Amino acid sequence: MDLSQRTIEEVVHPTAAFLQASDDTRLYSKDVPQPSWEDSLLNPKNRIDSLDLPSKPLWRIDGCTGLGTQYYAVPVCLPSIPPMRMDVFIPENQPPIVRDQLDLHRAFHTKDASRLSKLAITKHIIKTLQHWTESAFEDVDAFERFYKSKPFGSRLVFENLSFDTRQIHVRVGPNHNLELQLLSLKQLNSLWGTTLHPLQLVDFFDVHVVSVLHDSVCLVRIDGELFIFKALVGGIKYLYHELKTLCTVLPHANIISRPIHLVSKACSFGGKHAIVGFTTFYHRNGSLRDILPQLRIHDRLRREDQLRWSIQVTQALEHLRTRSSTYYPDLRLDNVVVSKDSDIIMVDFEQRGVWCEFAAPEVNAIEYMGLIATDDRMPTEVRLKHQQIMRNLVPHYDRLREDDYTNPEEGYNASWIALSPEEQELAEVYMLGRLMWCIFEGVSGPQKAAVWQSYRWESNLEFPQYERTPQAMRELIDCCTRGRRTNLGHVIVRHQSQLLLRRRIGEKHDANQVQAAAKAHWVAELKWAEKFLQERSHLREQGLWNNNYYNRPRLQEVLDALLKMQKQDTL
Repeated sequence: MDLSQRTIEEVVHPTAAFLQASDDTRLYSKDVPQPSWEDSLLNPKNRIDSLDLPSKPLWRIDGCTGLGTQYYAVPVCLPSIPPMRMDVFIPENQPPIVRDQLDLHRAFHTKDASRLSKLAITKHIIKTLQHWTESAFEDVDAFERFYKSKPFGSRLVFENLSFDTRQIHVRVGPNHNLELQLLSLKQLNSLWGTTLHPLQLVDFFDVHVVSVLHDSVCLVRIDGELFIFKALVGGIKYLYHELKTLCTVLPHANIISRPIHLVSKACSFGGKHAIVGFTTFYHRNGSLRDILPQLRIHDRLRREDQLRWSIQVTQALEHLRTRSSTYYPDLRLDNVVVSKDSDIIMVDFEQRGVWCEFAAPEVNAIEYMGLIATDDRMPTEVRLKHQQIMRNLVPHYDRLREDDYTNPEEGYNASWIALSPEEQELAEVYMLGRLMWCIFEGVSGPQKAAVWQSYRWESNLEFPQYERTPQAMRELIDCCTRGRRTNLGHVIVRHQSQLLLRRRIGEKHDANQVQAAAKAHWVAELKWAEKFLQERSHLREQGLWNNNYYNRPRLQEVLDALLKMQKQDTL
């Protein structure tokens, strides 16, 4: 089964329990009949003439997200590039011949610029933008005036995909809705008091893009100095929540320091100057996700570093809980960067959480309910039932789903808000255990060949398999991850750019069989999740719920064990 948005809904998410395989999903199967001459790749009309880039390209693609439908387009033709985040969006549903020719299956899980630059779709986008820019604008000055006049987060939408770049219609989609949701500094001050006063205010057009690192993060230059610029083109409430959190948590050596600049931009209507983002310190070494595999490959993983990093993460989590009374649901290697002194720094405080199935089972149980409750493709009675489950868990659940920023104390993550502080801590311990497994095995993530994202260096290991982790650490990791469940990856796996049945890799099987296996898995998982949440509710009503259903250690106990290992050098 080829990768597409529908495979997420019909295989990867728990929505698969209620959805039938679509015609398109069957079409993407490798068992489709041989194409006719009209549709064959042997027919010259169905081949791309050239993917050679222009001698002087006007654009660059720095990355990809949205499951291969959104590309970070940077107009290198401009002398200085403001962080407009005018990304390219391509239509998701394409015939197999187009998906194959343009490498759309690989773009689905490829995020980084170095690998993405080798894909046909990237070169095709650059050539399309070159033709559009040269034909739609008189010169670079005219294009620059256009580019800077649009609302932040506007889109370049490819209305169609054609092998002939001259036949692709590019439509500009101004993001006026985002401008309406943006708040001014005065409005934020009225909500937060003096919280933002120490931050320096800079104009949007004094911020110059060096590269786009993520869908919400750019490396920028301000007055000749490099910074990280954080901004969201959707879900602005998460940006403001993170800004408030970073300005109010007590400082810690292993937590990203408070923001440095507030970035203000004039909006198109009403004369509003809105806060569109903020800057933080730039840590050049990158994240553990990319560093660990390189250290492993070159046999440079050192026990003292692995222990020190594990201790630092644990201390940071304990600090957030005991000194700032907040939770951290985003613990994964992407969000752990390495300082110039080789210490870890935790970043990303949107509090959205990790991908489906990556969190603790008790969090996943609630997350599954929420995914069913918010999917319009679900049968009405199913959706209403799960919406009521979410309201029982979080009475103000409906308010959390509103787009506008409402200054909530606990953020917008219903799955974590539903938990008590003790339960939140133990869910963090679970993620900490998986993170420590990655650190000691030297891999980019706990799941091999994850559907959502491929890594530059894919591991042959999958949690909880062990090769390099010392026995004492294995025992601690196993304690931290008590309650772990068999996930979808044990049934269905991404093999290159296909979803296949794990037990039948190398054998002939079709998309319907993959979808049927996913449906069976999710029916069982949803049954478990409902039963677990019912038991939790019943025990809470009786006063018998102890908040530690899986008997995991507390953060302080994990820290004590790590410090003991470090002191006694038992590894």
